[in-house]
Amino acid sequence: MKFLKNLLASFVFVAGFSLGTTSANAGCSVHLGDFDWDSANVHTAIASYIFEKGYGCDVEATKGSTTPIMAAFFDGQIDVITELWEDNLVALLAPHFADGSILHRGTNTPASEQAFWVDRATADAHGLKSVEDMKKPGIWELFKDPEDPSKGRMTSCISGWTCYTINYVKLKEYGLDEMYTNFDPGSGGALDAAIAGGFAKGKPVFSYYWTPTSLMGKPEIDMVRLEEPAYDADCWTSMSVVVEDIKANGTEAYVPSCACEYKDMALTKTVRADWAAENPDLDAFIAAYSLPTGTVNDLLAYYVDVSGGDMESTAMWYLENNTEWLDWVPSDVATKIRAAL
Repeated sequence: MKFLKNLLASFVFVAGFSLGTTSANAGCSVHLGDFDWDSANVHTAIASYIFEKGYGCDVEATKGSTTPIMAAFFDGQIDVITELWEDNLVALLAPHFADGSILHRGTNTPASEQAFWVDRATADAHGLKSVEDMKKPGIWELFKDPEDPSKGRMTSCISGWTCYTINYVKLKEYGLDEMYTNFDPGSGGALDAAIAGGFAKGKPVFSYYWTPTSLMGKPEIDMVRLEEPAYDADCWTSMSVVVEDIKANGTEAYVPSCACEYKDMALTKTVRADWAAENPDLDAFIAAYSLPTGTVNDLLAYYVDVSGGDMESTAMWYLENNTEWLDWVPSDVATKIRAAL
């Protein structure tokens, strides 16, 4: 309970960045949970526009890191999450799916990958193909951490993301924690900047990263995915238990378990069961919502390179230039959306 209270306190802070309501006197309402990375923001923006302009809903979206957003979702403060990295949160989600308080709503994006990566120039020059190769003599010095020169730096997730703790456990299980720091860059933007800056300066890059993202689509960003032990469901479940214990009780809760590669997974959607029961038409829209991975990459590129960082205009660009969304909603809702555009 102490941990839950801390999470909710964190959520109160995050809620200060809420987008607020977007329509007055609405006949329906929806509160979306959004995360601090771009692909999640794209889906939240598209869904928010459709909820508001098509269904006339009172819409609120709150952005934050994984831990406080999921705590608020479980606590009933958030209704819908449009992009969920479900396989990263197996132990956390299981009891809530089991008791029926949250509902799985199918695939959001059909293909994604997470991994440890090294820039191709360094990987080719030193024969770096796997996490085991990162233990070769002299390799860690290539990635020396300026804040801790006794180790190399593995640029990781943000500490509020579950993957940060997963990477902490992985480094220990792979025997890399004595050689590399699990560096928290502080934000998704800073993570991108660390990778892009390394390439711009011709310096070695060792980092966690994922797709779909606009960064991985840039021709100058050429990364090699490091091999890890093959994904195994039992191993992942065992590791997930340790990860959730560390998140709740700190790094002293670590116990040796197991580690393997991230599962290349479909990203999913989930809703509160009570909200779905009260809003079956809105729930049906979320269940129908799905975008091809290539479309998500195009949207992220538009957001970064064309829109000037405007997520609503990115959502509108998508709705104006694609037709798959017409299958998500009734024709009268589609007509209202088109009129708003």
